[in-house]
Amino acid sequence: MKILQLTNVDFSLRHFLLPLMRGARARGHEVVGISADGPLLDIPRDEGFRIIPVPLARSLNPGAHLPAFRALRRIMREERFDMVHAHMPISGILARAAAKAEGVPRIAYTCHGFLFNQPGPLWRRGLSLGVEWLGGRMTDTFLTVSDEEAADARRLWIHRGATATGNGRDPAMFHPDAAARATLRAEQGVPPEACVIIGISRLVRHKGWPELLQAMESVPEAHLWVVGERLVSDHGEDLTPHFERAAARLGPRLRLLGYRHDVARWLQAADIFCLPSHFEGLPMSVIEAMLTGLPVVATDISGCREQVVPEQTGLLVPPMQVAGLGRALARLVADAPLRQRMGAAGLARAREKFTEAAVVGRTLDLLGL
Repeated sequence: MKILQLTNVDFSLRHFLLPLMRGARARGHEVVGISADGPLLDIPRDEGFRIIPVPLARSLNPGAHLPAFRALRRIMREERFDMVHAHMPISGILARAAAKAEGVPRIAYTCHGFLFNQPGPLWRRGLSLGVEWLGGRMTDTFLTVSDEEAADARRLWIHRGATATGNGRDPAMFHPDAAARATLRAEQGVPPEACVIIGISRLVRHKGWPELLQAMESVPEAHLWVVGERLVSDHGEDLTPHFERAAARLGPRLRLLGYRHDVARWLQAADIFCLPSHFEGLPMSVIEAMLTGLPVVATDISGCREQVVPEQTGLLVPPMQVAGLGRALARLVADAPLRQRMGAAGLARAREKFTEAAVVGRTLDLLGL
């Protein structure tokens, strides 16, 4: 079969779609990718995938999407795909509408988090629900990454056949490594006994960075490593003032590492992983941390609570609350044996439930590939 995998930006294609594209190709299918252009598209292209850039916008303005919609219809008319598999809310509805208009035989969609579950104005949440409901009418195979959102899709009549696939990462890449830990800490001048908290995500408000930066003030003996950047297409508050304030208060305990291709190495050198998001699908970063043997402090929200078992593999705290986050971090920072027990339990759980090969295989089976 000739399959189109489509998402909004190069970051999403690189981190979420590429394993699925590899898996479909390994089963003998021709796979083409589409997203907005960006430097991370070089990685799948180097692996031999044909990637077509389309000016997909992350915007609620309908006029911003007309050029992309026309381009998608033209590409689908010329390429004659057997299946279109779309991802992310806005690019997902555009791709499914274009596929329906051009008579693509099979249309699939994977939800990586419903926007109507995200905190925000009622009108925006209502609009998101309406868009998802409309998209469901055009979808043959409807997948979600989390069990909770598959249940939401069925309960709200978005798609009665919605099924969760999960998310996964490769244990061959993400795993504990004492030697790598010692090497990176020596390079960074961080003592072996120091406790390092690491956060990995885009630098946007709903990932909870302001809360984490404030919480670090109540954990004076710990370091914080920040891995990630703000994408050009990201909306919302600029977090620069928050990081500048934190740098002044935390001093050398705060390290801003930017976007990294060697995330596994930094996880191996850390002691605690923290993701205080307000909204998630089923975060890959939590899986990466668990596979590396780190205890996880996350917020008690959809997605994270499917991954973290409280008091066993980590701690869950209320979203958008600095005090509770600070207490959870302080507890783990002060108790190395607890960190080790939780990290080992998380590693076992991730190897059982969140491996890339199993999730990709399950997804391809559900797609009928």
